[in-house]
Amino acid sequence: MSSALAGKRIVLGVTGGIAAYKAIEVSRRLVDAGAHVVPIMTAGAERFIGRTTLSALASEPVQTELWNNPATPIPHTKIGQGADLVLVAPATARIIAAYRMGLSTDLLTNTLLATRAPVVICPAMHTEMWEHPAVVDNIAVLRERGVHIVDPAVGRLAGGDSGAGRLADPVRIVAEAERVLGPRDLAGVRLAVSAGGTREPIDAVRVIANRSSGKQGYAIAAEAVSRGADVTIVSTVSLPTPAGAVVHQV
Repeated sequence: MSSALAGKRIVLGVTGGIAAYKAIEVSRRLVDAGAHVVPIMTAGAERFIGRTTLSALASEPVQTELWNNPATPIPHTKIGQGADLVLVAPATARIIAAYRMGLSTDLLTNTLLATRAPVVICPAMHTEMWEHPAVVDNIAVLRERGVHIVDPAVGRLAGGDSGAGRLADPVRIVAEAERVLGPRDLAGVRLAVSAGGTREPIDAVRVIANRSSGKQGYAIAAEAVSRGADVTIVSTVSLPTPAGAVVHQV
């Protein structure tokens, strides 16, 4: 199955925060899928990862400045105009607020405002910030405008904290980018997928079951979501939920 990312020009925006290191893996996976990755780093991102590392794994050198780049005249418009997708991972509360308000404060925010390509935002922040009413409102407004949001996971955060706000896994982020750019031939279709072994009770202790792992069902669901279907998975196993699908455990 060929990737929907093959040959696509993807702007990868990287902002500050401890999760910035995951952008390196996101970039590698995008390139492996055939995408041309244009990396942009904010000043905050440079506190956590180096330009050299991201440049080596992307398709071209990292850009950080609005000016002083002879290779890309007026980069704040050219980069956005040439993109098939703009992906921000991780996205801080600051960049989310600036994008919602239309503030052009650096190369990344200018690119977001100057593109007509689909935009995928992957928030990462502490739980208290993610649940703050201002951030909740900003995310809701961006969703209403058609921005694709990859909700953060629950897990370990910086400083030893734990909770909602952890950047989504790179595999999930790349899958969402592929879904956004993929064919939409199943748009409007509602699909239910049964995944995992059946367990039929005999009595209070014993069951009749089979050894199904559920992996094929989840793979079918992920493909259907990527093609625009509204997918519900009815499952007896715990596997990573495909971005955009809903799981009912039974």
